[in-house]
Amino acid sequence: MYPNPMDKNVISVKIMEEKRDESTGIIYRKRIAICQNVVPEILRKSLSTLVILYWKKVSILKVPNIQLEEESWLNHQERNMAIRSHCLTWTQYASMKEESVFRESMENPNWTEFIQRGRISITGAGFLNCILETFASTFLRQGAQKGIRIMEMLLKEQCGAPLAE
Repeated sequence: MYPNPMDKNVISVKIMEEKRDESTGIIYRKRIAICQNVVPEILRKSLSTLVILYWKKVSILKVPNIQLEEESWLNHQERNMAIRSHCLTWTQYASMKEESVFRESMENPNWTEFIQRGRISITGAGFLNCILETFASTFLRQGAQKGIRIMEMLLKEQCGAPLAE
């Protein structure tokens, strides 16, 4: 559950919509997360300088927080959950989308398979596009690994079961 002390980048999460499909039992949630802007200051300044050189003064990356929209579909009957999220900040310059699926393993019903896909595309920053995309990709990959560790720790606390090493 966010925010929590294990991930200080998440400032707040607000549920915008929650409903249950009576015919399927699927629970749908739409949430907006406010996260700290983790883009390093050097990249923020570099992009501002680049934009000034092209005779436009814009502080695209100089925002304190980033908004993300997340939609999830929880199906208790089939024991799976799908999550789709995207960035609401910088939409004119960047597209960041992520899809995750948690489902019961075919090998062992006590295991959970986690599948994640993401896409990052940045435009309008010239030669910095590639640098920003690499930073975002690395940060999101590390965030996914951190999220798994947090989820495992929370499950262990709640269920008391030892984790498979």
